[in-house]
Amino acid sequence: MIDPARPVKAASPYNYRWQQAREGFLRKHPLCARCHRQGIVEPACIVDHIIPHRGDMTLFWDRSNWQSLCGPCHNSYKQR
Repeated sequence: MIDPARPVKAASPYNYRWQQAREGFLRKHPLCARCHRQGIVEPACIVDHIIPHRGDMTLFWDRSNWQSLCGPCHNSYKQR
């Protein structure tokens, strides 16, 4: 039963369109950007939003705000 007092949750932007964009970005940028700056060659597996989008869909889809990262760089970078 639908509760009219309960706010409707917005659909996640991490959908099929994002998966397609992510895969294409990783094909064009296959190496971790943070490792690369240190002279290390490491394959990337995550497309990271450099500036957190916090629901701003313009910033979410702005490819100049994306970077390819390996898992360890993403996890350590985002924990700070």
